Amino acid sequence: MGATPQGRVDTVVLIHGLWMTPRSWQGWIERFTTRGMHVIAPAWPGMDRSVEQLRDDPTPIAQQSMATIVAHYDRIIRALPRPPIIMGHSFGGLFAQVLADRGLGAAAVGVHPAAVKGVLKVPLSQLRSGFPILRSPANRSRAVPFTPDDFAYAFGNTMSRADSDRAWQRYAVPGAGRVFFEGAFANLDPRSPARVDVGRDDRAPLLLMAGGEDHVVPASVVRANAGLYQKSRALTAYEEFPGRSHFTVGQDGWEPIADYALDWALRAAALPREATIASEAPRR
Repeated sequence: MGATPQGRVDTVVLIHGLWMTPRSWQGWIERFTTRGMHVIAPAWPGMDRSVEQLRDDPTPIAQQSMATIVAHYDRIIRALPRPPIIMGHSFGGLFAQVLADRGLGAAAVGVHPAAVKGVLKVPLSQLRSGFPILRSPANRSRAVPFTPDDFAYAFGNTMSRADSDRAWQRYAVPGAGRVFFEGAFANLDPRSPARVDVGRDDRAPLLLMAGGEDHVVPASVVRANAGLYQKSRALTAYEEFPGRSHFTVGQDGWEPIADYALDWALRAAALPREATIASEAPRR
């Protein structure tokens, strides 16, 4: 692990994704804390309960929407004494981009992020991963569970079935149908909550990370997302890790992924703002 640079950026806000809770960040919280960072990993609004409680009563999940989730983290971040690093996984990575577009954060990182409005790629594996929700329009207002088989395909595809089942038991909660539908149909909604100003020059530095074996948000989708920011002169970077599934935050070997994310964010946040303009372009 690298040494934590000394400076004004001392806080990381972690945003979990769909089908997950802050429990998914457990290893990252401990690792970042040992590096001297103050780590905050709030649940989506109303989801500050255990995995087991949310499975028993998924009502708080069914009530989620992208707008209420982003507003929740917006309030948390604005209440901090200094701009933090904003880091999100999956839909949390999309929310990190929306929050950066609002001028928040010293740096932002999307870990296998769901796509912002404007990304047109929809690989078959992505459709199959989302099928438990997309198969019925009625699921828009529901919390839709993943079966162990669903999880094994979407999250555990690089793990043994036994390890995937253990991860499903420990981490998986029903997915918020409304949030998934809002993301899936963002390009058809002129007022989509997934829209960002991809040409904005004055946002915080942004890193988008992808996994070579991700079924939920394949690397081609993350590359396309990064490519949208070529309209901006603000610092945007893309990094792809071979062999990583969508469960990269908990899959064996997560430590180098976490270190890369934090090291990049700390370096970028420490740069003078003028040095983050047109200094790096996303690779496509």
